[in-house]
Amino acid sequence: MKIFCVGRNYADHAKELGNAVPEEPVIFMKPKTALLQANSPFYYPEFTNELHYEAEIVLRIAKNGRYIHPDQAEKYFDAFTIGIDFTARDIQAELKKKGLPWEKAKAWDNSAIVGKWVPLTPENRKTPITFSLQKNRETVQNGSSEQMIFSFNTLVAHISQYFSLNIGDLIYTGTPAGVGECVTNDLLEGFYEKEKMFSLEIK
Repeated sequence: MKIFCVGRNYADHAKELGNAVPEEPVIFMKPKTALLQANSPFYYPEFTNELHYEAEIVLRIAKNGRYIHPDQAEKYFDAFTIGIDFTARDIQAELKKKGLPWEKAKAWDNSAIVGKWVPLTPENRKTPITFSLQKNRETVQNGSSEQMIFSFNTLVAHISQYFSLNIGDLIYTGTPAGVGECVTNDLLEGFYEKEKMFSLEIK
């Protein structure tokens, strides 16, 4: 199982971090050990002093493929959820400053959270997916798939030009504006519309 992540896929988020809006998808990966297993606790990493949440729509790949055409891409994912791509922002900033890869800031164990899965149907594929993240019962992020710079189909097709997609792979499709710091004892809750998808307390 592979975890693909998309950076800067919402213009407002790119701007809030001082990054240019990309002309093609920005792709990075997390190992499968980054996925927090169901019912497992999440512990604040010892190596960072600036842990940031990034709520995202996550797609689940349901069909093996390579060199997928955008017009066929929707056949390759069958469900979505809301998740978090955690970032050690202080580590990332130092690595970026030195021009070094920043997997240590993004791909560490348990840095990827997923909620419960929602099957994709012909009906809900036609409507935007709206989502939000609450921190300690206050909304800190709001997003919609229609705000994405690159659509689901574009992302699947683009990734498949470089990597084989396999059943069970995940795609974190990017985070909207509003990312921020979280600390021990914070409660993070992700929502698809008004339905709670996950609840995570930082220990």
